[in-house]
Amino acid sequence: MTTRFDAIIIGTGQSGPSLAARLAGTGMKVAIIERKRYGGTCVNTGCMPTKTLVASAYAAHLARNSAAYGVTIEGAIRVDMKRVKARKDEVAGRASRNVEKWLKGTSNLNVIEGHARFESPGTVRVNSDVLASDRIFINAGGRALVPPMPGLDRVPYLTNSSMMEVDFLPEHLVIIGGSYVGLEFGQIYRRFGAKITIVEKGPRLIGREDEDISQGVAEILRNESVNVELNAECMTAETRGDEIAVKLDCSGSSREVVGSHLLLAVGRVPNTDDLGLEQAGVKTDARGYIVVDDELRASVPGVWAIGDCNGRGAFTHTSYNDYEIVADNLLNGSHRTVSDRLTAYGLFIDPPLGRAGMTEAEIRASGRRALVGKRPMTRVGRAVEKGETQGFMKIAVDADTREILGAAILGVGGDEAIHCILDVMYAKAPYTVLRRAVNIHPTVAELIPTILGELKPMA
Repeated sequence: MTTRFDAIIIGTGQSGPSLAARLAGTGMKVAIIERKRYGGTCVNTGCMPTKTLVASAYAAHLARNSAAYGVTIEGAIRVDMKRVKARKDEVAGRASRNVEKWLKGTSNLNVIEGHARFESPGTVRVNSDVLASDRIFINAGGRALVPPMPGLDRVPYLTNSSMMEVDFLPEHLVIIGGSYVGLEFGQIYRRFGAKITIVEKGPRLIGREDEDISQGVAEILRNESVNVELNAECMTAETRGDEIAVKLDCSGSSREVVGSHLLLAVGRVPNTDDLGLEQAGVKTDARGYIVVDDELRASVPGVWAIGDCNGRGAFTHTSYNDYEIVADNLLNGSHRTVSDRLTAYGLFIDPPLGRAGMTEAEIRASGRRALVGKRPMTRVGRAVEKGETQGFMKIAVDADTREILGAAILGVGGDEAIHCILDVMYAKAPYTVLRRAVNIHPTVAELIPTILGELKPMA
C-alpha cells in the first residue's frame, strides 16, 4: 500500500524540522522521516555537545589560572570526566528530545521512524511502508570521513561521534587532522589534562585560512602545550602494546607519534550512499554530495537536497538557510539562491575565530585592488582587561567600491563581533558606514571603526 503526502522530508537535521513545520502550517500533509537521533549532527554530535565541552574546558582553564586574576583556589584543580560527560549529555539530549516533541506535536505532520530509500523519483520506502509525493526533500546530513590510511583497519580509533561517549581522560590523545574539529577537541582535552598531539599532513593548520590566521591559531595551541606535527604527508598506524603509533613519513624516517588514543578529524562525507538515489536518478558528485542548482533543486524534478548532504555548506547556519531558501521559493514565489549568502563561520577554540567573506588569498586571486587594516588583541582594551590578548582583528575592503570583502577576528569575542561586519556586508554598504559608527566602550567591536580608519594597500 502506498501513502501519498504533499511533501516528504528525509532527516531531522537543522533544515528538515523547520521546513516540515512550515509546510504543515500551510495545511499540507507532510511526512518527516528519522532513522536514528532527532536533531541531526549539530544537536547530537556536533555544535551543542562540543560547545558544552568547550565551556567545561574553559572553566577548568580559568580555575587553573585564577591566581593571575587575584583569586586563590585552595587545593588541586580536578576534572570529573563523568560529570563533564553527564552535563554534555543533558544539554544535547534535552535539545534532541525537544525536536522530537516539537515534530510529534505538529498538526498535519506525520513522524516516521526508520531508514528511507528511494524506489522511484517520487516514492520512498521506510520499513514496510511506501510513501509517495511530488515534493521530496533530502536532509540526510553527513558523518566523519575515515581515510584510507594503511593500518587503520587494525587499530581502534575515535571520530567526532564516538568522542561523545568518552567519559574518561585519555593519557595521550593523538588527533589526525589540523582543522576545525581536530583543533577544538585538541584544546578541550588538553584543558581537561590530557597530553595532545595534532597531526596535519599539510604545511600549516587550517590550510583554507590565511597564513597569519594559521600561525595565530598554532601559537594559541602551543601556548597551552599542545604538540603540533605538520607535513605528515604519508601516515600509517599500528598498535604497539596498549598504545597506538602513527608514523608520519613513509620514506623510512623515524618520525612518529605514540599515544593512548587516536581521533580521526580529517573531514566529512555525506550520508547519501544508502538512500537509493540511483533508483530515483538523483545525481551525486565524485564525493557523494547531491548535485543541486542555485535554488537547491536536485537533478530530478520534485526533489531537493538541503543541509550538509548537498555540498553547498557544512554548517548549522547554512543548513538552516537552505530551509529558508526552499520554503520562501516554494511558498512565496521568491527566487532566493545559495549564491546570495556570504561565507561566514567560526572556529570555537578559545579564543575563537570569527570569519566573514573572502580570505586574502581569495581577494588576490580575484584581481581586486584591496585595502586591509589589522590590529593585535594586545591593543584591544576589552581583551587586556579580561587578560585574554592572544590573536588579532583584520578587515579587507575593495579599494574601488569601498565594500567590505572579508574579515577575521581571532580573539576574545571574535565569534560575536564578526557579525557587526557581516551585517554591513549583506547590506552592501560602504565600509565608511562602519568607520563612522560609534560603538560601545569597552567592547571588542568598538575597535572595528578604528581599524577601518587605518587601512593600507594589501601587500
